[in-house]
Amino acid sequence: MTQPRAEYPRPQFVRPEWVNLNGEWQFEIDRSDSGLERGVRERELAQRITVPFAPETQLSGIEDVDFMEAVWYRTTVTIPADWSGKDAVLHFQAVDHDATVWVNDVEVVRHRGGFTPFSANLRQVAKPGEEATIVVRARDSRYGAQARGKQTTKYFNYGCHYTRTTGIWQTVWLEAVPTVHLGRPRITPDVAGSSFHLAVPVSANKPGWKVRAILKDADGEVTTQEVRADLDFAPRLTLQVPADRVRLWDTTDPHLYDVRIELIDADGNVVDGADSYAGLRSVSVSGQAILINGKHVFQRLVLDQGYWPESLMTAPSDEALVADIELGLAAGFNGARLHQKVFEERFLYHADRLGYLVWGEFGDWGENLADGTQEDNQQPTASFVSQWLEAVERDYSHPSIIGWCPLNETHQFLHDRITQLDDVTRAMFLATKAADTTRPVLDASGYSHRVPETDVWDSHNYEQDPAEFARQMAGLADGAPYGNTGGREKRPISQPYAGQPYFCSEFGGIWWNPEEAAKSAGDNRTESWGYGQRVVDEEAFYTRFTGLVDALLDDPLMFGYCYTQLTDVFQEENGIYRFDRSNKLDVPRIKTVQTRPAAYEKD
Repeated sequence: MTQPRAEYPRPQFVRPEWVNLNGEWQFEIDRSDSGLERGVRERELAQRITVPFAPETQLSGIEDVDFMEAVWYRTTVTIPADWSGKDAVLHFQAVDHDATVWVNDVEVVRHRGGFTPFSANLRQVAKPGEEATIVVRARDSRYGAQARGKQTTKYFNYGCHYTRTTGIWQTVWLEAVPTVHLGRPRITPDVAGSSFHLAVPVSANKPGWKVRAILKDADGEVTTQEVRADLDFAPRLTLQVPADRVRLWDTTDPHLYDVRIELIDADGNVVDGADSYAGLRSVSVSGQAILINGKHVFQRLVLDQGYWPESLMTAPSDEALVADIELGLAAGFNGARLHQKVFEERFLYHADRLGYLVWGEFGDWGENLADGTQEDNQQPTASFVSQWLEAVERDYSHPSIIGWCPLNETHQFLHDRITQLDDVTRAMFLATKAADTTRPVLDASGYSHRVPETDVWDSHNYEQDPAEFARQMAGLADGAPYGNTGGREKRPISQPYAGQPYFCSEFGGIWWNPEEAAKSAGDNRTESWGYGQRVVDEEAFYTRFTGLVDALLDDPLMFGYCYTQLTDVFQEENGIYRFDRSNKLDVPRIKTVQTRPAAYEKD
């Protein structure tokens, strides 16, 4: 059997010595989370699973979709003997949701959060040439506030909630690192200064040691810089790009420079080295415009939820990640909102290569502990902030990311008390601003804008009549854009609009299922649904789609939009493509509608 997901999982910080641990592991479901008491950690497990696919998926070989309070994994590997003199680091790219890892009966790491990576240095428990028995327990309760994204807390799928992902769902791997080694760099493009600024953490500051960075393009070396590594916790370098070698990254020319980073000891020996890349790209705000490299680039975004029928949140292959970007481009989109999920890092790598704009987002759904919009129904915890900061740190250096949005559709009435939602929304906003000063931050997509100084304002509007949609969206010129309200009660859920850049970040969602085209009414959200009444035929789809898109393309103050959505997902049949990625529409016709010049594109 070919090893699943065998590609390198961290393409912006590549070391040559690594081992992919995907494949068959021992596995056992622990329905009541009593396994530790019953000695499950110390014994062989009853089942076999294919990592990195979650046990709910077909590709895992388990395909159990009932609730699992906990699951256990076990495997034994040999640390390569030729890693002598180095430490083995065990990496998990994502485990949902609370993970504890033991190696050779020693607990080596705990981690909360289903979307972000974590690691453990095995120096004290397994040396090169020795065996390492790895045991993982992942807890994933259906109860309480938890960043779940679109994972349902009911047994069946319904509405826009889908089959759960439990346990390991991204690559597990080993990496050899020197005892004193480089950390992952932060690479900040500086278009105005024609340079890149690098902050390179080192695990220890050794006298006489240096960090070297080499920038290359297709014509070879562009520049090299060295800096002492014995003074600063994270040495900083500036790589200046000569005028004749400047080539900006954008949607039409996604140029990437190669970056080589080395740690050099006092004798001039290269102790550690890693390969990266960078794109020279700027994002700025001018009045109500978001500019990319100083230009008005209309953001034709698509909502991408990143689910597959056979593997849920895990892409079945690296090629599947590329294919989804190519599907978006083929339909005329130039980017995506990565919706209710922190996508695999390799998706961002391919977006970087292909010039695909991305808003980095978080799977925050799961904090709403009551039905509907109420006084205090949203209860996000402090861990939402820590999990989100891990995502921002992981993805900071990707040029394709042109904005951050930590929350989505938080819906809670404003009143005269500061609530937990207010605290956490502000914490996530300020933390993002502190972690990254180079990109705009949207406090919450749609619904409750609770940070008055948010960099961006938006709304979600699924009105299906193009004329009414155009009327509702027409207030931006008067400083009164469409905003989401508290349902039927019409009580405010957002602070007032303050003149920020504005876009309609969810619209469309046109319900179209060719096999059931005769059923023009009905809304069974467990079987098939979209927004509003299903169009009666394919031609009616194009008429509605064109009208909705035109209303936004014709607004000179609208910097972009996000159409719902790229593919059908289970019962939600409102995608441009089917769930299996096959065509259900005339894609070139969709592209033609979208790619006519927007009124916003002034230059």
